[in-house]
Amino acid sequence: MKFKQLGLVGCGLMGASFSLALQSKGLVDMVVGFSPSEATRHKALQRGVIQQAASSAAEAVKDADLVLIAIPVSHTAACLAEIAPHLSPDCLLMDVGSTKCDVVASAHVALGDKLACFLPAHPIAGKAQAGVEHAEAALYQDRALILTPLPHNTQAQIDQATTLWQAIGSRVHRMSPEAHDQAFAAVSHVPHLLAFAQINGLLKQAEGEAFLKLAGPGFRDFSRIAASDPAVWRDIFSANRSEVLAQLAHFQAALKEFENSIQNNDLQNLQQLIDSASQARLNWRLSAGDDSDAA
Repeated sequence: MKFKQLGLVGCGLMGASFSLALQSKGLVDMVVGFSPSEATRHKALQRGVIQQAASSAAEAVKDADLVLIAIPVSHTAACLAEIAPHLSPDCLLMDVGSTKCDVVASAHVALGDKLACFLPAHPIAGKAQAGVEHAEAALYQDRALILTPLPHNTQAQIDQATTLWQAIGSRVHRMSPEAHDQAFAAVSHVPHLLAFAQINGLLKQAEGEAFLKLAGPGFRDFSRIAASDPAVWRDIFSANRSEVLAQLAHFQAALKEFENSIQNNDLQNLQQLIDSASQARLNWRLSAGDDSDAA
């Protein structure tokens, strides 16, 4: 499997890493890319992420047999509307958005007769540092990739996308857009929200800055994702707000249970709550083959 031309819309971390991964595996002959920032386009050329810089998203996808949209989810609708008239009818079009139901809804409105090209995707990969300068070909290696096929997607399209992502090292899973948004509200979106809230809650205290200076490895590990891109996460929380709110209700109930145990000095229940969470975390880590907690 080899593509003649990748049309890359968004030359940041995710899009640039996808391009580098394909090129490192010899899966594409040519990459034409667009980013709204001229500086980013220049860096992408310098790093070999793209071979040709386009002046618009529409120009980037022209004549491409593979198109990747790697932009904030809030920009997806406008982007799809712009590129739709310029897509080849038989191209494979994917995105990397962290939410899927909103992206699918936008695609139905914007793509018209090119909807048949679109197969939504979400790679579970990234870094704290954004931008083309941090892109790497190995970003998707041994990472999950979620495909959310739509009724119009053929088995040939699904197989093609699956083979492509597997070729750059991803473990491919399939879900419905609805199941995707529910699951990732639970395991990604709300954890990020909690990290942001924990930092804000700390710093709004009179002694917050002093407390922060005393923080150690536990705080570092818990708060790491609070350094994530604010605009990206603002858009994710908004796009998936119903599922985020539903998951927040579960968290608030769990937090209240801890609060009640501490308030009532119910040490037996408190230990049971901690033990249950600790054991679940250990089982998850072992089942995932994750040894990152090892000393």
